[in-house]
Amino acid sequence: MGDAQDPEILQRAGNCTQIDRKQMDRNWDAIVVGGGAAGLWASGTAAQRGKKVLVLEKNNKAGVKILMSGGTRCNITHHCDSRKIAEAFGKQGRVLLSVLKRLSPEDVVREFETEGVATKVEHTGKVFPVSDRAIDVRDAVVRRLARFGAQLLCGCAVESVRPSAGGQGFTVRATVQDQPVELTCKSVLITTGGLSYSGCGTTGDGYAWVRDMGHTITPLKPALTPLTSPDARVHELSGLTLEDVMVRADVYQGSQSKALKLERRESRGGLLWTHKGFSGPTCMNVSRCFSDCLDGDRLELVIDLLPDLTLQGLEEWIAQETRQSNRAISTVLASRVPKRLAMSILDSIGAAYDPHLAELPKSIRSKMIENLKNHRVAISGTLGYPKAEVTAGGVDLGEVNFQDMQSRLQPGLFLAGEILDLDGPIGGYNFQAAWSTGHTAGLHLG
Repeated sequence: MGDAQDPEILQRAGNCTQIDRKQMDRNWDAIVVGGGAAGLWASGTAAQRGKKVLVLEKNNKAGVKILMSGGTRCNITHHCDSRKIAEAFGKQGRVLLSVLKRLSPEDVVREFETEGVATKVEHTGKVFPVSDRAIDVRDAVVRRLARFGAQLLCGCAVESVRPSAGGQGFTVRATVQDQPVELTCKSVLITTGGLSYSGCGTTGDGYAWVRDMGHTITPLKPALTPLTSPDARVHELSGLTLEDVMVRADVYQGSQSKALKLERRESRGGLLWTHKGFSGPTCMNVSRCFSDCLDGDRLELVIDLLPDLTLQGLEEWIAQETRQSNRAISTVLASRVPKRLAMSILDSIGAAYDPHLAELPKSIRSKMIENLKNHRVAISGTLGYPKAEVTAGGVDLGEVNFQDMQSRLQPGLFLAGEILDLDGPIGGYNFQAAWSTGHTAGLHLG
């Protein structure tokens, strides 16, 4: 595999190759449009097979989203088997089984360690670099492609990707150093991402190109994004964090009294109250359910504050506390939930003061227990694409052959990463999908 610490390779990893516009080759086996996770990995894999590969990235540096992810630590993948990765994507995930056979979570970890990036598994199952530095992850995949001979050109804005005249290969038109260039290739891989984190350059350019080649783009919406709430009680609790709750997204259309049966509407883990609503893994995981709702829909986040206790178990605990002591109810609840939250709940259910357990009316006690297990909060929407980690929707999965990531409609066109109609939960799942779909494409490019 070569020396991952070779000084020349490290230098090339740290800086995108600057190809002179006048001297640069115009013809390639494969051009990869988009220097993110999927594109960087794919180009290394294709170059390792001896293919002449060029990666075009419109930002001045590659892997910007990698650098920002996980609070600049980069959650590389999740510590589980391939089937668990696929299951995390719900119905969408079935198509991932074939690409995960070619590059599993274990394979990803092994490859990064080969490139000199030691990893660790946190209690949540998330896999991070030991260094806690996302730049080490980005540099590793750039180093990998450079070592195998792929070329990476940054500051290159691609304007169009079209099949070449005569149906052989593709023509890519771009701007390099403020000058237009026209490149040709036998095959092209589009890994331009979606609409999330537009500051990273993911502005949805690829959707138009593939649509022009006959592909269907399923409805797009932000996912893994914080929630907004009109409830003043939520805002008053800003900064409050709970490490283990279960949340559910309830969406009622119009005057309907039953919530829609939405896929992946529940999540367990951490939750953070903010001055606008909610953040944290659980609410972001279910945010996709709220992202395309219509005016007139009623939106609620239902929070089980004590997921390890059944309703009966909670009632028995309160009954036992009542028999054993006569403490103020907020003091009792504070052993299970933060006191600020306990006081907010008591106020919301009509306990105008902080009564002792023995003084608690039966009706208020029932409301309190119900509130602890089904704490309902009105939701007004999400913070949208600017704060979304991924885009839900994209290229229709049925139009892509996941055995090689090639378009079923346009021979020689390959697709990988977030441009596809694939979005998973927080925890490294989306990066794993990017690595695996990119790797599979790289095995067949050129």
